[in-house]
Amino acid sequence: MNAKNSVETMSTKQTWQRLLKYTGKYKRYTVWAVVSAMISVASSLTGPYMIGRTMDQMIGKGAVRFEEVFRLLTLLGLVYAVGSLFGWLLTYLTNRLAYQTVNDLRGEMFDRMNVLPLKYHDNHPQGDSISRFVNDMDAVSDGLLQGFSTLLTGVITIVGAIGLMLYTSPLMTLVVLLSAPAAFYVARFITIRSQQLFRDQARILGSLNGYVEEMVGGQKVVQAFHYEDRSFAEFSTRNEELYQAGVKSQFISSLSNPATRLVNNVTFSIIAMIGSVTVILSRITVGDLSSFLLYANLFAKPFNEITGVITQLQSATASAQRIFQVLDEPAEIPDREDALNIKPEQGTITFRDVQFAYQPDRPLIRDLDLTVPPGTRVAIVGQTGAGKTTLVNLLMRFYDVNDGEISIDGINLNRVTRDSLRRNFGMVLQDTWLFGGTIRENIAYGKPDASDEEIVAAAKSANAHGFIKRLPHGYDTVISGSGDSLSQGQKQLLTIARVMLVDPPMLILDEATSSIDTLTEIRIQQAFLKMVEGRTSFVIAHRLSTIRGADLILYMKDGDVVESGNHDELLARGGYYAGLYNSQFAAANA
Repeated sequence: MNAKNSVETMSTKQTWQRLLKYTGKYKRYTVWAVVSAMISVASSLTGPYMIGRTMDQMIGKGAVRFEEVFRLLTLLGLVYAVGSLFGWLLTYLTNRLAYQTVNDLRGEMFDRMNVLPLKYHDNHPQGDSISRFVNDMDAVSDGLLQGFSTLLTGVITIVGAIGLMLYTSPLMTLVVLLSAPAAFYVARFITIRSQQLFRDQARILGSLNGYVEEMVGGQKVVQAFHYEDRSFAEFSTRNEELYQAGVKSQFISSLSNPATRLVNNVTFSIIAMIGSVTVILSRITVGDLSSFLLYANLFAKPFNEITGVITQLQSATASAQRIFQVLDEPAEIPDREDALNIKPEQGTITFRDVQFAYQPDRPLIRDLDLTVPPGTRVAIVGQTGAGKTTLVNLLMRFYDVNDGEISIDGINLNRVTRDSLRRNFGMVLQDTWLFGGTIRENIAYGKPDASDEEIVAAAKSANAHGFIKRLPHGYDTVISGSGDSLSQGQKQLLTIARVMLVDPPMLILDEATSSIDTLTEIRIQQAFLKMVEGRTSFVIAHRLSTIRGADLILYMKDGDVVESGNHDELLARGGYYAGLYNSQFAAANA
């Protein structure tokens, strides 16, 4: 059973049992919260008793024992003052407990995200993942906060109120207790029907966040293709879907509180009538009846409070299930215990009988055999979807082969730690990634201890030094994670400088110069030639002008290498590569 199915079948009880395990390391908060709740509730339960005794001091007109009344009222004030103090302390402790727990939960989720295989990130929108970090975590925090304080005080109040009501009048207590199951089942009936609606609401919210992120991130494309109206229409549809799910869940859930209050009010009326007859028969005093009515109200209060926060609890349950869905996702297969840390001495890369498929029923690479001698500059070309990037993903072990093996210097990559493997490759992708920080920090991302001289040298090698010096603060200029203040080409130059600073033994360039003008590309190619000299490198490019000087050119089609050789050899064959080359340069040569 996969993570999604296992979480979907998790009951509300199981979800909260799992969630409460995260509070275990904060037992001191829990203990003191329980103590505070007991003192606070004890104060609230003592109050009605003292009020009843005070009323009994008012025997009749002109027969009031003022001295005893003032003494009882003074004690009552002190009791309520102590109750308020410990009520505040309970709120403080439950806040600390809830926020510390969610802080740990968020940290664990972030750690899990870092060890999930690339397949997970490829199949889940970024906006949905962000929604789990922000919206779902906030919902869980609210649920924990409301749940702790309500349940702690509620349980103690119910037990204490029952005891004091039994002491006052067993008959009226029986009436109150008979009403409790009715209120419980009314609330449960409504809760069961609203729980699925809250799950749908959380799911739709994640989908909406993902869509908004896509549209905001691609505003230039949206406007360039006049997609504004259609994107707004799609947003309105999803937003309306979220609105409908939210209204239904809130409406159904909101019925719980008034329904239970109705049951409690009917019970309260019955008790008042029975109590009045009992007072007339001199079985209890007026003060006892007043105290009992207050206890009955205190007994019903926790049920009303629980149904009042049922919305937050249900929302927290649905959000917790979405969070646990991520935490239950299988992590990337760990390295073997005997895995090796390697630093290739030569860099001979061998693909032997490699088979791979993203989907089991749709094989992509079948029986691939390839040997790349050390120091070879390999260019990979082919149509979109031919498997070029997949080859790199397998080489970096972002995905593991289904069958066969890939080895470096005769060592199977499955016997190598991923960390040491990836440290031996410098990777420049078409999609640039920068983070909020200075230009200097972005270049030194892979080598934080690099000196200023090394950073500047790498920037010069990547032809980035010139535009960096023109920035307001040079290398200390702060950029955002999206790098909006830079052009796409400038961002690409920074990622290239980042790799040049690390100076890895092997290189992977996946459309690394696709966003750079031709003149700059020529200069970078010269820097790359110096950097790849004597090193094994893989270059994926659609511009054939960037790969003509490669030692080995692989033409991939449907996951297979159908042609291999250097530029002149492949042109002479007149095959796939020649057709691709001529399609790009025929017009120029005419």
